Amino acid sequence: MTFAPFSAKQMQVFTWWCRESGTHSYDALICDGAVRSGKTLCMSLSFIFWAFAAFCGQDFALCGKTVTALKRNIIHPLCEQLSRLGFQVQIKQSQNYMDVWAGRQRNRFYFFGGRDESSAALIQGMTLAGVLLDEVALMPRSFVEQALARCSVTGSRFWFNCNPSHPHHWFYTEWIQKAAAKNALVLHFTMADNPSLSADVRRRYETLYSGVFYRRFVLGEWVAAEGLVYPFFSEQEHLCTAPATCDRYYISCDYGTVNPASFGLWGHRGGVWYRMREYYYSSKREGAQKTDEEYYRALEALAGDLPVSAVVCDPSAASFMTCIRRHGRFRVIPAVNQVTDGIRRVADALREGTVKIDRCCADTIREFALYRWDDHAVRDQPVKENDHAMDDIRYFVATVLHGGGDELYVLAADREETDDLGKENYEETCVF
Repeated sequence: MTFAPFSAKQMQVFTWWCRESGTHSYDALICDGAVRSGKTLCMSLSFIFWAFAAFCGQDFALCGKTVTALKRNIIHPLCEQLSRLGFQVQIKQSQNYMDVWAGRQRNRFYFFGGRDESSAALIQGMTLAGVLLDEVALMPRSFVEQALARCSVTGSRFWFNCNPSHPHHWFYTEWIQKAAAKNALVLHFTMADNPSLSADVRRRYETLYSGVFYRRFVLGEWVAAEGLVYPFFSEQEHLCTAPATCDRYYISCDYGTVNPASFGLWGHRGGVWYRMREYYYSSKREGAQKTDEEYYRALEALAGDLPVSAVVCDPSAASFMTCIRRHGRFRVIPAVNQVTDGIRRVADALREGTVKIDRCCADTIREFALYRWDDHAVRDQPVKENDHAMDDIRYFVATVLHGGGDELYVLAADREETDDLGKENYEETCVF
């Protein structure tokens, strides 16, 4: 990794805690704004520098949405730079912490993931001198508040980093809007604050997103979603005649009895996933409900003789998944069902051209024209109407195209002895 000269905003992150900075009296730093704006690495480095300037022999916490994401996004690049700067780093993978030392000074940094409400229990009971929360807007409030409550050492400080979300998000209302009361310094970043980002890369990011995601990820605004969910969807760009044969096939299902059921057959060819045909049944429109067995027969008819790799199914449709498994033909995968993130991924796939819709999918095309954000909701969510094909497309993209989660990379270092940690042998294994 190489650095361009730091921007003024990045230098403020590096120096805000210094006595000569004029901002030394703040208890917390909040860096929010656009993606790729250069806030994460400079904040994590500054956090270590501050810890060594203020403390010796203390415990700190580094927190991400998951420990895997934290290690990939923070720990790996941070360790690389610390080694170049003369620090020594020893990671204890099995216990999720690293010891960092320079000369006679040593501090310990624990790794935590704030995935859900149960995560708060993981950090209880600790005494910390500071905490850095990366992507804090993705963490549950209970975890964040428990982490802050652990910082009882005199001189401890809070470090927050995030991209914007909904303007009613608890972190925005409780911390950014109340920054003065919390004695927090807020630094808002744009892509212009990252001098290592070339003009071409900036233009690529500016064309990658649209609508609310453009305003959040490119402009760095805390804005509510409104209007059509996919306002850029067009017949010219996104509709096609799917190829007759493909190299892989999947079916995605949004199951409904009272509500409509929507199934989509997907085929892959030449780097593109085509929605080749669909099955859409509305009991209200047809005047009769269907059973699981009737839906299964529709599923088989949709698949025909094609070698379908798996059926990606609405995770709440337990009885229908049981029915599919009982017949023994199709493998069933419960779909990843994170609505906002899934919508963003569908939007990316449509804009990148990796997902196309065959013109025969009439109900899908109809829903694209009607699928809207709920502008009365206090968080991002679409209106629960005309959303059944939209849901099954989202299930497919989030589960098949993106695999549903973080990738795992494992690197193993040679076994060696520690020095001040009890002369024990251990194998340092870093998962990024």
